Amino acid sequence: MSFNEQFDQHGIWRREFALRLKRLVYWMKDQDLLNAAVEERLTRLESQVRSDKVMVAFVAEFSRGKSELINAIFFAAYGRRIMPASAGRTTMCPTELGYDADTVPCLRLLPIETRLQPQALMEWRLVPEKWLQINLDVNDPAQLAQALQKVAEVRHVPQDEARALGFWHDSTPQDNPMVGADGLIEVPKWRHALINIAHPLLKQGLVILDTPGLNAIGAEPELTVSLIPQAHAVVFILAADTGVTKSDLSIWREHLATVGKADETRLVVLNKIDTLWDALNTSEQVQAQIDRQRATSADILGLPLSQVIPVSAQKGLVAKVTGNEALLQASHLPTLELALGQGVLGQRQKILQAAVTAGIGELKSEAGRALHIRRRDQAEQMLELRGLRGKNVSVIKHMRSRIEQEQIEFAVCGAKIHAVRSVHHTLLCDIVNLLSVPTLKAELAELTDALKQPGIKLRLKKTYGQAFSRLREGLRKGQGLTAEIHSMLESSFRQLNTDFGFLLQVPQAPDLARYVQDLDLIEGSHLQYLGLGNAIRLAQAEFSERLVRALSNRLRVVFESALGDIELWNKSASAQLDAQLRERRRNFARRLEAVERIEQAASGLDERMAEINDQEAHLQALEAKLTELTSHLLDSRPMPFLAAGAAGHTRTVLAEPA
Repeated sequence: MSFNEQFDQHGIWRREFALRLKRLVYWMKDQDLLNAAVEERLTRLESQVRSDKVMVAFVAEFSRGKSELINAIFFAAYGRRIMPASAGRTTMCPTELGYDADTVPCLRLLPIETRLQPQALMEWRLVPEKWLQINLDVNDPAQLAQALQKVAEVRHVPQDEARALGFWHDSTPQDNPMVGADGLIEVPKWRHALINIAHPLLKQGLVILDTPGLNAIGAEPELTVSLIPQAHAVVFILAADTGVTKSDLSIWREHLATVGKADETRLVVLNKIDTLWDALNTSEQVQAQIDRQRATSADILGLPLSQVIPVSAQKGLVAKVTGNEALLQASHLPTLELALGQGVLGQRQKILQAAVTAGIGELKSEAGRALHIRRRDQAEQMLELRGLRGKNVSVIKHMRSRIEQEQIEFAVCGAKIHAVRSVHHTLLCDIVNLLSVPTLKAELAELTDALKQPGIKLRLKKTYGQAFSRLREGLRKGQGLTAEIHSMLESSFRQLNTDFGFLLQVPQAPDLARYVQDLDLIEGSHLQYLGLGNAIRLAQAEFSERLVRALSNRLRVVFESALGDIELWNKSASAQLDAQLRERRRNFARRLEAVERIEQAASGLDERMAEINDQEAHLQALEAKLTELTSHLLDSRPMPFLAAGAAGHTRTVLAEPA
């Protein structure tokens, strides 16, 4: 299968799973088997599975064929190029392609002048009136392609303005753009582009990030701090005839090598292999040239050879449009699509499957506990009723008195539970304060002040490292408080189970270690901005302000996510108490109702015992249905990807076909 076909299967699985999960939640609600915390967790899971986004970032220096590769993989069905891919510079600004059903198909463009203001990209997204919007007709490929040409638009500005916008650096004159005869410098007209179209893959949650060259990437901290590190896959494109150039290596080292481990979601494309097709060389000689470039590129970038894939995007696009299977295989595009499917979608499916297994396991455990409590209460009632056979009215009245006395004694547990909740709330408030946004700002205050200082910033790396050390320590303290809450709840639940016959069990505490790893990732993605090579850029107040805002926004997401996990965990513990208190009160009501009916009619005893037998059969049916529905969810699996080496997808034909 091509990447498109694999993504289709992934989307079908997600929609079907989300639908089955929603049906299960409705069924459990109808059977009163769902508490508020489990319902919230499952609602989150359903939303995650249904609307899960998969971002693939395409990164390259100018003229590496990046936009053509996007056309070949995703838009060949239009029968023409959709993304601008002519010779020379095309995509001048970072461009995101995605789908939002609540927004009309459109191209939204943020003017480059917004770089002169302190707001980060994330904040500008919330101000739609500042963007130029061009509506798109997805059924008209010509109109669509013409509209998207705007991402290639440029402006010509004086040197001072180019410097303020981040496209001119006195410290690195060799990297500056050429100055025109009129003394003006070419810069992108737009800072960021958002394309919203109902492409089948985009509707299913794919997000494509098309990034411009080194100069533009370096001037936009949010790209390397937020967007690229959060992409589920990064496709780095080189030219087959040049291999890894100096600017290619700069992008890799400064913006890609620091954002995570080089796993299967980090792919390097050796594009334009058709430039090596030469009628004067044999296919073996052409293959040897490509093999040398692959090996050299892999060695320079520190990647396994399997993650450097030779491709001809242009020939692949032509082959798909014309239906030329031989040319498609020669382009080697199917091999790249297979690698994307196995790497990107394989990783996303593992994450979703882990979330599904955990969520369904918790649901089944909680529902099973509720059914067990009902079964135990019915068994106790049956023993009581059997003890009343042949007894006189006074004995039955004594039974009523005993149940009422148990109710009074049970009311005492309310005070104990209140005490547990009070301690629980106090400890939770400590964690909330520790991980709150005001605390985050306070921990970043020293770094923020250092970045905002005018002129050359000395000892910045040390201040930066100290700030992240404090943030990591805050998460570790939060983990310690979480462990303290867990220990307190275990002790309290154990006592309540002993004293009042509850079946309380403390939920698994969230592991904040993954958020510490997120901090490590963020810290690494920022380091390239703090070296001597960026000293002049950091001396610019506007750039430092953008860097601070991009950093703060990303860190806020991490801490809010960690706090959300902790709050949901605490809600799960509280919901158990609420559910079992409610069930116990119902049990008292049912027992008193049974005694009243027995007092009113001699036949009431047998009727009530028959009802309990019927309820037991009903509980067994509920258990069977619960097992069936949850097993159906856990057994559902997306269609597996073809293994490497599958016929028709990994056959290498690198010499140009006749």
